[in-house]
Amino acid sequence: MLCRLGGRWLRPLPALQLRARDPALAPVPTSGAKRPTLSVWAVAPVCAVHANGWYEALAASSPVRVAEEVLLGVQATTGLPWWGSILLSTVALRGAVTLPLAAYQHYILAKVENLQPEIKAIARHLNQEVVVRANQLGWSERVARLTYLKNMKRIISELYVRDNCHPFKATVLVWIQLPMWIFMSFALRNLSTGAAHSEGFSVQEQLATGGILWFPDLTAPDSTWILPISVGVINLLIVEISALQKIGISRLQTYATYFVRAMSVLMIPVAATVPSSIVLYWLCSSFMGLSQNLLLRSPGFRQLCRIPSTKSDSETPYKDIFAAFNTKFISRK
Repeated sequence: MLCRLGGRWLRPLPALQLRARDPALAPVPTSGAKRPTLSVWAVAPVCAVHANGWYEALAASSPVRVAEEVLLGVQATTGLPWWGSILLSTVALRGAVTLPLAAYQHYILAKVENLQPEIKAIARHLNQEVVVRANQLGWSERVARLTYLKNMKRIISELYVRDNCHPFKATVLVWIQLPMWIFMSFALRNLSTGAAHSEGFSVQEQLATGGILWFPDLTAPDSTWILPISVGVINLLIVEISALQKIGISRLQTYATYFVRAMSVLMIPVAATVPSSIVLYWLCSSFMGLSQNLLLRSPGFRQLCRIPSTKSDSETPYKDIFAAFNTKFISRK
């Protein structure tokens, strides 16, 4: 059996070598007795020590260290209490990083939406051509369908290249926002537990008195559950607002919406078990996400960001959201 230790796979030492290194393990020699081997319980702890190695490796990674330095730098520069430094850092990161990426995501999605009428027209014309060729050459239904799909895929790819709006570009926000959220969460975990660096203990003491209102100790979980529940509620609001704006969604999108709803609810008990500093960051980040979501529906802001107009755009987006929310959750009988 191999055990992972320090990034290398090591083979357990033979019983003879272990006895040689530790005389206490050497058995009393008896005539005709077999040489004893090392029992399983003696080897198991070596592997158990590294069961959570990936978690500790992530907590000690360079991006997490950078996030720690960002938080420490903001607190040292502004002189704000730690709750204020966490809020300011979150607002700054969301405003400087994720808001431009979210605007770019909406820009790409708007161009893709505007391509749909052209794609539908091409699809009808191509279908007619394939039917004619199938009759002339005697293609089977399967061959005709594969020919249509192959050519349609090629044409759509060419349209995406022409308008520089491949849908994959709209996922850039996720690939940046999710790692940033994870690194900031681990950085606050390190600072709250004193696992950051040589100054970690003093920072931990500052966090212990750096809270406000009902959570004065940012190193302890929120026993009132106000912060965890607030995180769950805001995340659910983001999900529902997004769901209200979608018309004719696919079954996969419906399942994805249910999954995100479930994750938003599951975040509540998780948030109740971690330091309040982390939950405060989650709450501020979710609130900024909700604000960002609403801001990007404003016709004036979309025009400022040069996001193309689409048929699904509304001149009164907030009124429409309120009306849809009222119809779905309040006026429903």
